[in-house]
Amino acid sequence: MAAKAKAKYLRLSSRKGKLISDMIRGKPVEEALNILRFTPKKAAREIEKVVKSAVANADQDPAMNVDNLVVKRIFVDQGPTMRRFMARAMGRASRIRKRTCHVTVILDEE
Repeated sequence: MAAKAKAKYLRLSSRKGKLISDMIRGKPVEEALNILRFTPKKAAREIEKVVKSAVANADQDPAMNVDNLVVKRIFVDQGPTMRRFMARAMGRASRIRKRTCHVTVILDEE
């Protein structure tokens, strides 16, 4: 049985999140958390929280051994984009896109 955790509407672009998620896909949880802890990116901190949540969800199942968990699947999907406007020269306005994403982590035993 797999353990799953989701984080929705993170203030982070999905493109930046996918760079970090590719680094930990298929790795054991302990190694994945070490990679995330020492990666100097905002996306690493956010994804680390989701992985820790999935480990806590796996800990609730007595049939699962937390020491043997592996990041089976991790994906970062695009969420809704907030649109803001910024004043520009000569009465114009330009659009600012504040992108969001949804992160899903699925852990399973080896």
